[in-house]
Amino acid sequence: MAEKKTWDLVSLASIPLVMTLGNSMLIPVLPTIEKELQITSLQVSLIITVYSVVAIALIPIAGYLSDQYGRKRIIIPSLVIAALGGLISGWSAWQMKDAYGAIIVGRLLQGVGAAGAAPIVMPLVGDLYQNESDVSKGLGVIETANTFGKVLSPILGAILAASVWFMPFFAFPVFCLISIFMMIFLVKTPPLSIVPPKIDVFFRSLKYIFKNEGRWLYAVFAIGCICMFVLFGVLFYLSTMLEEQHNIEGIKKGIILAIPLAALCFSSYITGKGIGKEKQRMKVVTTVGLLILTIANFSVAFTKDIYVLLTAMFASGLGIGFALPSLDALVTEGIEKEERGTITSVYSSMRFVGVALGPPIVAIIMKVSHFILFVIITFISLIAVLISMIFIKPSEDD
Repeated sequence: MAEKKTWDLVSLASIPLVMTLGNSMLIPVLPTIEKELQITSLQVSLIITVYSVVAIALIPIAGYLSDQYGRKRIIIPSLVIAALGGLISGWSAWQMKDAYGAIIVGRLLQGVGAAGAAPIVMPLVGDLYQNESDVSKGLGVIETANTFGKVLSPILGAILAASVWFMPFFAFPVFCLISIFMMIFLVKTPPLSIVPPKIDVFFRSLKYIFKNEGRWLYAVFAIGCICMFVLFGVLFYLSTMLEEQHNIEGIKKGIILAIPLAALCFSSYITGKGIGKEKQRMKVVTTVGLLILTIANFSVAFTKDIYVLLTAMFASGLGIGFALPSLDALVTEGIEKEERGTITSVYSSMRFVGVALGPPIVAIIMKVSHFILFVIITFISLIAVLISMIFIKPSEDD
């Protein structure tokens, strides 16, 4: 990058990595938690769900506050809240006989912390760099860290839980503490360039933005939601299929699930370095990635062969990895700094919606038919392609 801010970027990249670990590390441990706490499968699923639901609700508020008071002033307290939530969940699981309620409280706090930390990273990267090409590269690194967390999570969670089942709860505050120190000592944020507007002026400004830029903003929001819906929905299907039909569990299953996520990680990094500051290129890369995703899902509809499924999932990971950094760059670079935190936070919230909806909807449809499931997912992916082609107009935004 032209502007040497390596440690700033490394510190920021640690946040989405840590927040992803905080949620996804628990996925391979859920069956063990269910047995240890003697709760139902629905109850244990809520340990994951409450994290996302709280984050969805609070992300836009956190974005607004970061626009008004500065990014670090929101991120650091949020990391502290998230760490506290992890400690409450871990201590409750360790010391309490009936720990479920307290674990849920801790997970709620982790969701609050996640809402105020990870989504604010995107606008902060936009604040740090003056050159749009550097912003795109930085966002590519952030997206790569986010995806790397997804790759690492099932493996790390299984390893930690192998010693003590509640160890992933205690590991999360340690990771948060590392990010806190990095944010305090290594990230030098630029000062607010102007006095934050009053709330009525701010919301009038937002109304103006959505009135004039809404066509492409809504498109980016929708595509981000669809990408996360398809990714987590199909990962849920793959996880279920591996366990029920192939008797693959534990670390081995985590490694297999990491294959498409590793593809996503790789393509995110390459895309972030290559898209530069040309918004037309961002649209083309997004559309191509979504086409790859659509074709990959369509190819799976006609077979249940595990090798075809894994190959298609690998291709899907590549496609989503092409799309996400381009979408991040479009929404970050297309909005002025004063409203950037709020707008990018709405975008992050829509991605969380996709994460929350994917597994339960896929769980319902997969009981009907493998073919119908992937025809529906193909259709949804195709909608994303059409949205990208029709509604994202880079020439109007430059």
